[in-house]
Amino acid sequence: MSQLSPQAQAVLDAYRSSHLSINNLAAALRAAVACSQQYKGTDCLSNEVWECDADELLAIAEELENNE
Repeated sequence: MSQLSPQAQAVLDAYRSSHLSINNLAAALRAAVACSQQYKGTDCLSNEVWECDADELLAIAEELENNE
């Protein structure tokens, strides 16, 4: 098993810490978002705008699949 990137490791750690319940999916998704989100500023209503990089999320998924 090769060493994972910090982003993929964070997702894997979140998955493992959730004790294999429905919360594991939620925890893994939150970790993936936290690793890939970027602050884009505020919109016209002064709401914070954050975006997730889909390519980065897919790269994390591929890295996890290829690491088994």
